[in-house]
Amino acid sequence: MKIVIAGAGIGGLTAALSLHAAGISDVTVLEAARRIQQLGVGINLPPHAVRELDELGLGERLASFGIPTSELAYVDSGGRLINAEARGLAAGYRWPQYSVHRGKLQELLLAAVIERLGPEAVMAGQRVQDVAQEAGGVRVTASPAAGGTAVFEADVLVGADGIRSAVRAALHGHGSPLATNGWTMFRGAAPGPAFRGGRSMVIVGDEHLRCVVYPIGPGVLNWLIVRPTEPGAAGELGNWNRPIAPEAVAAHVAHWDFDWLDIPALVRRTDAAYEYPMADIDPLPRWTAGRATLLGDAAHAMYPFGSNGASQAIIDARVLAYHLAMQPGPDAALSAYEQARREAVAAVQRANRSMAGDVMKRVSTLARASDHASAAAELERVEQSYRQLAGFDVATLNERPSWSVART
Repeated sequence: MKIVIAGAGIGGLTAALSLHAAGISDVTVLEAARRIQQLGVGINLPPHAVRELDELGLGERLASFGIPTSELAYVDSGGRLINAEARGLAAGYRWPQYSVHRGKLQELLLAAVIERLGPEAVMAGQRVQDVAQEAGGVRVTASPAAGGTAVFEADVLVGADGIRSAVRAALHGHGSPLATNGWTMFRGAAPGPAFRGGRSMVIVGDEHLRCVVYPIGPGVLNWLIVRPTEPGAAGELGNWNRPIAPEAVAAHVAHWDFDWLDIPALVRRTDAAYEYPMADIDPLPRWTAGRATLLGDAAHAMYPFGSNGASQAIIDARVLAYHLAMQPGPDAALSAYEQARREAVAAVQRANRSMAGDVMKRVSTLARASDHASAAAELERVEQSYRQLAGFDVATLNERPSWSVART
C-alpha cells in the first residue's frame, strides 16, 4: 500500500512512524517548506500523547529533553492560588506528562522517520496544489520549490498540512473558513528561574487576560499570553509566526510581578516573541473523500486549551495506521478511522471553545468574590469532565488496549 502524507509537522511525521510500525513502509511525506527546522516554542504532551510516542519506541528520547509536568496550578489575577492538581505520573497515569520545545519534538520525529523509513521518505519544498481521485487511488500534484510540477500516485493521501490545509480545501471546495474567538495569543520562551518546585504549569488571570507559564528545559520558561484582540489590529488567521516586540507584550502584564514569578520580566527577556490571532475551524461534516483523508489541524484545528491540539493529531495518526493495517482495504480503513475519530474530536473542539470563555468567567467570578473553594471545585469538575471527553481520564487511558499492530 502506497501512502502519501502532506505535511511534515507533528501529526504527519507521527503518521509516517505509525504506518511503519504497523508494517506499511511505502510512505512519502511531502512538506511545503524548503527546509524543516525548529520553529515555535513550547508544547505540552499529556499522558495520552506520551503513551503513543512511547509505544512508537520514542519514550527514552523524549525523556532526554522533556520536562516532566507534575502539577497544573490556577492562580487569580492577584497571584493567589485557586487550585493545584497533580498531572502525569503524580496523578496516577502510567505515562508522564511532558513540557517540551515544539521544534525539538519535531526534530525527534523527523530523525526517527529518516532512521526507519530512509531519507527519501521526506521530501521538503513540495507544496500540494491539487488532489484528483482515480480508480483505486489518488493523484497528488505538488509545486516543488525549484519550479515545475511533481505528481505523486498513492493508494491513500493523508492531509496533515495544518490549519490552512491545501488538502482540506481540495476535499471541501474552498475548505473550511477559519473562525476566531476575538482573542490574540502572544508567545515566547526565555531564561527564567524555577517556580513551584520546577515541574509546574501555571495559568494566571481571568476571563479578560491570561498567562500560561511552564518550563521546557533547564532554566528555560515558555510563556503564552491571551487577551482580546484590539480593534483594527492586523493579523492573519492561521499564521503562527508573526513577530512582535517583547516589550509591547510585557506591557499587557506589567502588574503580574509576583514574588514567586515575575511575568513581565520574563517576557522582556525573550529574544523572539510572536503574536497569533486565535483561530479554529468548525467541526467538519466529513474528513474523508475517496482515498483522501485529513489528520490533525487540517481536520480539527482547535483553540489551544487543554493541551490537546498536537495530542489529538498524534492519536489521529495512531488510529489511522491501526485501521489501515487491520481493515480489509483502504476504503474500509478510512471509514473506520473517521468513525473512530471525527465525532470524538469535534466534541473536544467545542469544549475548547467553552474553556476559552465560559469556564474562565465562572471561575474568575468566584475568585473575585474571594470564594476560592468554590472556584477550585468548579475547576476540578470541569477538568475531570474534559479528561473524560478527550479520552484521557486515568482509568480509561491506563486500561485502554493499545493501537499498536503486532507485526508477523
